[in-house]
Amino acid sequence: MKTILQLTMGLILLVGLAECDPDPLQDYCVASTQTPPSFYGNGVPCIHPQLAKSSHFATSSLSKPGNTDNQFGFNISMTNTTNLPGMNTLGLAMARLDIGPDGIVPLHSHPRASEVTILLKGTLFVGFVDGSNRLFNRQLRPGDSFVFPKGLIHYLYNMDKDEAALALSGFSSQNPGLQISSFASFVSKPGIPDEVLEKSFKIHSPDVAKIRRNLGG
Repeated sequence: MKTILQLTMGLILLVGLAECDPDPLQDYCVASTQTPPSFYGNGVPCIHPQLAKSSHFATSSLSKPGNTDNQFGFNISMTNTTNLPGMNTLGLAMARLDIGPDGIVPLHSHPRASEVTILLKGTLFVGFVDGSNRLFNRQLRPGDSFVFPKGLIHYLYNMDKDEAALALSGFSSQNPGLQISSFASFVSKPGIPDEVLEKSFKIHSPDVAKIRRNLGG
């Protein structure tokens, strides 16, 4: 019985530690945008609350289309503590996703946040893979939403060859992070040894070189 109780308490402790961003200790913590910062920590320091203004809690950073003229045909515009200082410590962020015709946000993950996406314009084919390699996918139309669990690999693909797609995403962290699987595997600095990539992906050395070259590595 004592062992079960210890395991239970340990599990509760681990769940508590696995939460997303910590709760704020005051009504708000408007980020200090001093450059360079006066000190570094796990987050962004706050200005004095009496210096807070309405403008700290508003932004137009997601109002303009992003440039999708790149190898994957997408652009992500994020809110952050520079363009929206009032979001500091609130445990959330937003992103505008512009995906050109036949463009894709390639396989990637957000190590620190879950994501919910709502499609505003166009069509998207989206999906994620869980820890048992099960794929969950869906075709979205304007007004549809889809949730990507924290840390799981997922994608958003605009199947339309003529029209761009526009979506808005919300994240459960002010700094969700972004790791694109192909870049992490083939263009890391320093590079992962060819032998590891060959064995991991069941490919040959010329294939590794070609993929790295195609990704700009």
